[in-house]
Amino acid sequence: MLSSPSFILASLALAIWVYLLLGRGGFWLTPKYDDLQPQPASQAWPAIVAVVPARNEADSIADSVTSILQQPYPGALSMVLIDDQSSDGTAELARKAAASISASDRLSVLEGRELPSGWTGKMWAVQQGLDLVASWPKQPQFVLLTDADIVYSGDVVMRLVARAQGENLAMASIMAKLRCESFAERFLIPAFIFFFEMLYPFSWVARADCSTAAAAGGCILARWDALQGIGGIQSIRGSLIDDCALGARLKTQGSVWLGLSHHVLSVRPSERISQVGRMISRSAFAQLRYSVTILIGVMAAMALVFLVPVALTICGDGINRLFAGASWLLMALAFQPTLRYYEQSPLWGLALPAIASAYMVFTINSAYQHFRGRGGMWKGRVQANVSRSR
Repeated sequence: MLSSPSFILASLALAIWVYLLLGRGGFWLTPKYDDLQPQPASQAWPAIVAVVPARNEADSIADSVTSILQQPYPGALSMVLIDDQSSDGTAELARKAAASISASDRLSVLEGRELPSGWTGKMWAVQQGLDLVASWPKQPQFVLLTDADIVYSGDVVMRLVARAQGENLAMASIMAKLRCESFAERFLIPAFIFFFEMLYPFSWVARADCSTAAAAGGCILARWDALQGIGGIQSIRGSLIDDCALGARLKTQGSVWLGLSHHVLSVRPSERISQVGRMISRSAFAQLRYSVTILIGVMAAMALVFLVPVALTICGDGINRLFAGASWLLMALAFQPTLRYYEQSPLWGLALPAIASAYMVFTINSAYQHFRGRGGMWKGRVQANVSRSR
């Protein structure tokens, strides 16, 4: 019995979950990273420019613009918005939002140029914004790379700068708290954060002696000289997973930090499971380096870690059922801090195998869309082959 396939699978699954909880940087202990610190009064506040690419963001752009420009930041804070060929009046809504809070003088709106070969749409828009900043007589010490669906509250920008200054960071990034209201969002969004942290444990990201590096594209505070030191955004111009690529590059310039905060929110809604699925499918196969071999391996590993425990708990017997049940319990417990962060029922922890199954489907779909020439689809642009064509 101890040499049976069921016993081997149950033992492997349990061993993996013990490792994940005890040996992977405490990735699952979400709340301990929400620890932004205030700036010491004796330090000067550096100038910051927020660079915001926006393509058809009429639903959120006004809230995003006002939330940034109204941040209680003691230093100079301005914004460059790149209207990436929107057709819904995004640029005008941004101007009106700035005017409504008497901040028009701190907002520059660029009309985005045609997307050239070898670039993803977002990176090209960001590059145009940074080119404008580089043309100014004096450059800021930091740039805040953020998205048009992100809304800031409290004094989070001030605290983020304080961390970057106090720890001499090349980059400080915050994983935005994603909207979690519809059934689709409650089913899939907390797991998105959980899986991201599993791939890139935040404590490892912050360690100078660890190669793990990542960032969250919704909120990246980068030191200007560090950004120039990596060759600018051009160095990741074709990357679909641009935030993690940028985090890895910036870590070569100095220490980096990645955390969470309730004060950086994404307001982009996802009412249907298919909408969340498209977000995941957009870059999942790119994460696997467009390799069918890696895809098969990852699917097998996910089946072992998430599905085998359920199957053997229900259908197994004896020690096989005991080990499998322990694995299911450990994964449910590991998910609890993330569920609390998103204010969701702890019972979702027991549903993690079903949620993981959905992510497996989305990942397979990502590969399928890639091979039919529609990979990386975002707002009418197919971008999955960009980084491979350079």
